[in-house]
Amino acid sequence: MSGDKTAFISGASRGIGAESAVALAKAGYNVAITARTMSEGESQDYVAGHMPLPGSLEATASAVRAYGKEALCLQADVLQPDTIQAAAERALQHFGHIDFLFNNAIYQGEGNLTRTLDLERKHLDAMYQGNVYTPLALVQAFLPGMLERGQGTILNMLSHTAFHNPPAAADKGGWNFVYPSSKAALGRMAGALRVEHPDSGLRVFNIEPGTVITEVMRSAGIDEATLSQFKTCTPQSIAAVVAWLAANEPLAEWQPDQLLRAPSIAKQLGLLGTDSLLTR
Repeated sequence: MSGDKTAFISGASRGIGAESAVALAKAGYNVAITARTMSEGESQDYVAGHMPLPGSLEATASAVRAYGKEALCLQADVLQPDTIQAAAERALQHFGHIDFLFNNAIYQGEGNLTRTLDLERKHLDAMYQGNVYTPLALVQAFLPGMLERGQGTILNMLSHTAFHNPPAAADKGGWNFVYPSSKAALGRMAGALRVEHPDSGLRVFNIEPGTVITEVMRSAGIDEATLSQFKTCTPQSIAAVVAWLAANEPLAEWQPDQLLRAPSIAKQLGLLGTDSLLTR
């Protein structure tokens, strides 16, 4: 296994994470994938309540294997640090090293749609655990090996909300301040890693997907009127950009030291698409 390219993708049971796992497999990567949902039909506590949604690690793994690559399914919860650490350790034991880390998973639960006056400490704790502390733990798990080998890529998923004011209140189709602030905090990691490890072969990027319609958003009641305020992009297009970045250097004009805007990159590179790699 040591000679194979390997990727670790969090939040890979559906959406951008799942499509990225398969896109990376198509590009030649074996993948370690994490999420809470191992099998179809399992219900989880999401923004819109406790429900089963389409997608699972097993489904993603099946699509990965269809491209001739290996998928290691690692059930983990971004709110449970022990499960994240165990997943990272298992991936390293199994594959020997991780070349590409995609910090994609986010916390999706109570507090995401809560107005400021109603926010509680538990909401902030969950948001920062899932969106800041968990990505940090994965970086700390895989970065030493990347530095030892003199190569590796870390890609952190940010959010449009971290840089823009909401069009409406969180419970009316917009967002509150907690989720954006957690993503803004994560966004400062890339610059710090670059100055801490210059000339090391390490590549670290922030990526912003624009507005991507997910199963969770639809189940939360985000309607067409709200969506019409944004230019949406598909998970497939974002995944194509993720796989492209695994093998290519961003153009200087994209300002990769700041924020890579995936929809504009997908358009420029002709990677826009709507066909899912998961169902081919």
